[in-house]
Amino acid sequence: MLPTLEFILTNYKNFNARATRDATLAYWRHVEDGGRMFWAVAGAMSSAQLGITLAPAIRAGLVHGLSVTGANLEESLFRLVAHDSYKDFPDYRYFTKADDTQILEDRMRRVTDTSIPEDEAFRKVEKQLVPTWKRAHEKGERRFWHEYFYELVQALPSSVHEGDPEQCWLLAAAKAGLPIVVPGYEDSTFGNIFASHVKFGDCGAQIVKSGIEYMAAFYDQYKELSAGKGVGFFQIGGGIAGDFPICVVPSIKYDLEEEVKPWAYFCQISDSTTSYGSYSGATPNEKITWDKLTAETPMYVIESDATIVAPLMLTALLECRRDPAAANALIAKHMG
Repeated sequence: MLPTLEFILTNYKNFNARATRDATLAYWRHVEDGGRMFWAVAGAMSSAQLGITLAPAIRAGLVHGLSVTGANLEESLFRLVAHDSYKDFPDYRYFTKADDTQILEDRMRRVTDTSIPEDEAFRKVEKQLVPTWKRAHEKGERRFWHEYFYELVQALPSSVHEGDPEQCWLLAAAKAGLPIVVPGYEDSTFGNIFASHVKFGDCGAQIVKSGIEYMAAFYDQYKELSAGKGVGFFQIGGGIAGDFPICVVPSIKYDLEEEVKPWAYFCQISDSTTSYGSYSGATPNEKITWDKLTAETPMYVIESDATIVAPLMLTALLECRRDPAAANALIAKHMG
């Protein structure tokens, strides 16, 4: 049974639904043919529990690398260690300033309709992470930002898990050893916490490799990912999480003056309205002029809520992975 794939094929005929269907099928064709897929994740998708479907997708070999904001990186860990202490606010649209002030006084940090508990998440993880920074400082070590989180999430005993580890995409990525870039990691809660410990003199800023070093390392990672059938680009939201990694192609071509394969697929899910100068809302064609995509690249834009669309697509793709013969037969039946 492939209920989600069949639902998409049966009902998604036009508009954003059609784009969702076509992007899902092109994704499946690409990875089934041996291609790889790189994800760029902006927004607060970890707080929205994208890991419920993203973690299984990583384990199933549907995701081969990621670019994430510092917030998404740390919030995947927060969900693992503090899930039971989160509080939801389904009526957040009707809150007053006094309501949100009360949430602050309750030591919660609201993210739309849910909230991250400061003591159970931020401070709990801080007690685990800061000693690793100090040890790196004492030993003169330098690591990428995500490497500290990779080490920590795998070292945590199951006794401290409040969330389901099978739904933690960070843990799945760490176990798989997926390449990750975290551009602009300074713009996150733990980026701020790290800066404070640098200010206190507990550790030096140099123990974390820079964004420039992320790109320098990504040159080689991209070449590995794009070998064979190539690597596609699946983007949620806009901003630096997407713009940073997609630039690797023109940078290799023009700055390193080396041959490079273009991205083999492009899909962006965003509810940003296309406007003048808006990166989040720019159409894929604009990326052709920057040599990030080509006229032959399969391109899809889904103007919708990624918290709805991404889990739907991933569930259908997981069905395809579990039973590719049945999936291809169903696709052939509906698509002719």
